[in-house]
Amino acid sequence: MLLLCYLHLPEVKMNGMNTTARYNRQIILPEIGDSGQEKLTKAKVLIIGAGGLGAAVLPYLAAAGVGEIGIVDNDVIELSNLQRQVIYKSSAVGKHKVNEAKLMVSELNPLVKVNAIEEKLSAKNVIDLFENYDIIVDATDNIAIKYLINDACLVTNKPMVYGSIFRFQGQVSVFNYQNGPTYRCLYPDGNSNALNCEDAGVIGISVGIIGMLQANEVIKMILEIGEVLSGKILVYNILNNEQQKYDFEKNTHLVIDKNTFLQKYNLVENQVEEISFEEIVNEINKDEVLFLDVRNEDELPKINFENSIQIPLMNLENEIEKLNSNQTIYVFCQSGIRSKIAVELLQKKEFNKVKSIAGGVLAMKQLLNEEIKI
Repeated sequence: MLLLCYLHLPEVKMNGMNTTARYNRQIILPEIGDSGQEKLTKAKVLIIGAGGLGAAVLPYLAAAGVGEIGIVDNDVIELSNLQRQVIYKSSAVGKHKVNEAKLMVSELNPLVKVNAIEEKLSAKNVIDLFENYDIIVDATDNIAIKYLINDACLVTNKPMVYGSIFRFQGQVSVFNYQNGPTYRCLYPDGNSNALNCEDAGVIGISVGIIGMLQANEVIKMILEIGEVLSGKILVYNILNNEQQKYDFEKNTHLVIDKNTFLQKYNLVENQVEEISFEEIVNEINKDEVLFLDVRNEDELPKINFENSIQIPLMNLENEIEKLNSNQTIYVFCQSGIRSKIAVELLQKKEFNKVKSIAGGVLAMKQLLNEEIKI
């Protein structure tokens, strides 16, 4: 005989709403209870990125009753986002992601305070932002930003919930949890040439699964239950449903304090100069400048200027002799991420007249289609 037990919990009202009715399915769990729900209500979580991962993390944290959630992103919604960023509607195309995300949460759970931060995360604002939250969620697909998040978490002593997608495979880990290993302990090389979703392709299910696993790590840390993925990285493949966990150690020689952080990122931000394609479109086919394409050879659309050359980022250091350090070089990739890494690499090799084309080919396409057949 199946016995169903219904617990009659005391009603707790907040802002005129019955919170017990909202959260009772998790409150009845012995590991949570009223005290756990109070921990969730008092928690403050900052999500960096309102794209695919952020769109999966956010509703589950809000539904669970995390009291205050910040969302940092300066992008607007594009039609191609809707395939994986499932909290947005078709009618929201062209609107800012953080504002639409806040609207979604307000309808899902009006008890949650949402801070929509319509800014690009940078060394200038990251420390001040992180100091106001308990847990930082990395929901980005930008390698440089992941290092920035990691380093700022070290300075502010915050745990970083990491998520990453490559095609049908995803990774999840928690860095700097109770002084545990960091992102740099796992990936010490800051010049990674990994592709983002726009460059490599992605299916929405991958993003959803990894985002929910990230939300799970956040909840476990707030409630102080279960085993947090600190010093471990979970790798999940959706095509065969296989998952592995790998251990990694803390690098005790790696120290990043506030002075080190400011010196490092002020230097990097001053080094990498971006330029819009519109400013330099008239320099196409001029001998005195070179357009350097650091995308992989199979990426579209093809860009064939008379004064262009293609060297994939992964080959750039080995083929650098093909370039003239005295020439003005404009570097581009698919979206403007790898080109910045390429500019940093070239500047270290004493190329002084090199700039990254902001937004890459994605920003170049409209102007190219209007003026040039590609």
